Amino acid sequence: MRTPSDPPLPSWTVGGITVHRIDETPLPPSTGPWLLPDATPQVVAGQDWLRPHFAGEDGILHLDSHSFAFAVDGLRVLVDTGIGNGKERANPAWHNLRTDFPERLAAAGFPPDSVDLVVLTHLHADHVGWNTRKADDEWVPMFPGARYLTARAEREFWASYDMEEARRQMFRDSVIPVERAGLLDLVDVPAEGARITPSLRLVPTPGHTPGHVAVELSSQGETALITGDCVHHPVQLAHPALGACVDIDPEQSATTRGEVLASLADTDTLLLGTHFAPPTAGHVVAHGDTYRLRPVPPT
Repeated sequence: MRTPSDPPLPSWTVGGITVHRIDETPLPPSTGPWLLPDATPQVVAGQDWLRPHFAGEDGILHLDSHSFAFAVDGLRVLVDTGIGNGKERANPAWHNLRTDFPERLAAAGFPPDSVDLVVLTHLHADHVGWNTRKADDEWVPMFPGARYLTARAEREFWASYDMEEARRQMFRDSVIPVERAGLLDLVDVPAEGARITPSLRLVPTPGHTPGHVAVELSSQGETALITGDCVHHPVQLAHPALGACVDIDPEQSATTRGEVLASLADTDTLLLGTHFAPPTAGHVVAHGDTYRLRPVPPT
């Protein structure tokens, strides 16, 4: 439980928008070698700028699970909902968690009943877990006053996918209850993106999953992009072709990542990594033939 003496929750300003990072849990050291198997200690060691924030001296990647919350155009918005508490998961690091995520969300000024919109970059277990909470042995929407948004292409892909039992369980406890409550909205996201409000746009970033989107914020001439899983870790800035073991279409994922990074390089757009360890945010800058992240600490 947070107390008044706890440090303030990390946030960044994007024009008139304040983006809060809502921490769930650091991911264990075993996550990096599993998720990004080609990011070997030797590959990581070749990028001095990754240390100490994004990797250790041993070459092991640092990764986090967190969400982003902000108020924009009269709406209180949460982007992705992490792993969740008490969920049955095949990944031991995600199984039956007991975190203080709801308290952190409330401490940032976003108690669950106040959230108007939940944007899901894609429908993987570590992005939808707090969609629901347990009540009387039933999974019910965590944000009963919110609309939940995801790309139509994303939901339709999984509807026809031959799921293994672990994924079926995730849909049963974290997606289907929201659908049954009539709270899930499917959005068509064309190549130019889908504008949800004047300051909030969904950007198609397929590959990790077919309907994956990143989330762009713009205000007063400033811009930020929340990655979702089109970029898992800053090492991928130096090696855009380096993919995740769970990419549905690895080739498309690499192409998308390269295009996104090229569009951001040497601009003022703030990149907010959904799995980036603190300091979490930064600017993409050219570095040799590829890129690196220049961190921007929270304000």
